Amino acid sequence: MSVHWKIEKFLRRTQMPPSKFGRLAARDPRLVHDLRRGRELGDSLAKRLEAFLAEQSDR
Repeated sequence: MSVHWKIEKFLRRTQMPPSKFGRLAARDPRLVHDLRRGRELGDSLAKRLEAFLAEQSDR
């Protein structure tokens, strides 16, 4: 499953606004908007996002 898909599932499950997710996970409020428009993630950012999602699922 792609990181983008995991983010979308997380947003639906938590009802967190996309801009808040971007700020908390990557200090980029436009992250989700850009992903939805085709932005490709670099390896280091993808790993940070995976770590953030894993941390949130532990809560």
